[in-house]
Amino acid sequence: MSPPLFSGIPPASVTVPGVVTALAGDDTITPVWVNELGGLTFRLDDGRDSTRYAKWTAAGTPEIDLAAEAERLAWAQRWAQVPHVIERGSNDDGTWLVTSAVPGRSAVDPRWIDDPKTAASAIGYGLRVLHDALPVDECPFDWSVEQRLADARKSLGDSARLVDRFKQDRHPGVDDPEARVSDPPPIERLVVCHGDACAPNTLLHDDGTFAAHVDLGTLGVADPWADLAVAAWSTEWNYGPGYENVVYDAYGIDPDPERIAYYRLLWDLT
Repeated sequence: MSPPLFSGIPPASVTVPGVVTALAGDDTITPVWVNELGGLTFRLDDGRDSTRYAKWTAAGTPEIDLAAEAERLAWAQRWAQVPHVIERGSNDDGTWLVTSAVPGRSAVDPRWIDDPKTAASAIGYGLRVLHDALPVDECPFDWSVEQRLADARKSLGDSARLVDRFKQDRHPGVDDPEARVSDPPPIERLVVCHGDACAPNTLLHDDGTFAAHVDLGTLGVADPWADLAVAAWSTEWNYGPGYENVVYDAYGIDPDPERIAYYRLLWDLT
């Protein structure tokens, strides 16, 4: 199965945007992540045990909305372990978001790549903690099927279609993806979903327990399978086969093949 477009640790030679250099001041700047759309994350260390993270995305990248992420972090921090927003802004070159550090290492840190069962368990358990903690009735953010489809269609050019993003090898047995994605399974229940529950966005303590979540730019109310299906799928991209059920077991749920297949298709198309 093919992985999604590249995201991972950028080369040390990556160009640091001028605004990140200005935000850092005398701090040491270390590039730590590049996403599949070219958005960059840098660690800023002052040498006195104080660390911040600066996310930057170039102008003209509407798929990454750092202002929306800041709003979601500010809301979620009342109930969940997530980064706190320090500042955000934009100019003609791009937008940025500076947050506090939170304890833990990403589930794709080499430490956890070497111990994928522990990492997959923390991913599942961490999602359960998040879904149980965030209050649906107080959440102002929507990640429903309808909203995701509407946003995806709006972002496409006039001649593009959702089906243009379809990869047959990732969805065996789906002959008409547009029709399938327009017919979602009944909602099992509503929770506040992470919105990008892939393995890199879970942090673990060094003892292997769940620590925190990061990258909540699309957090919103949805069926929990919208998170679970992709979180378990991402273990295959990052660790290899055999760890999906570890995620479900740690969450405390049995696999639901229909919802898993549906929300994976939705993920690819939107």
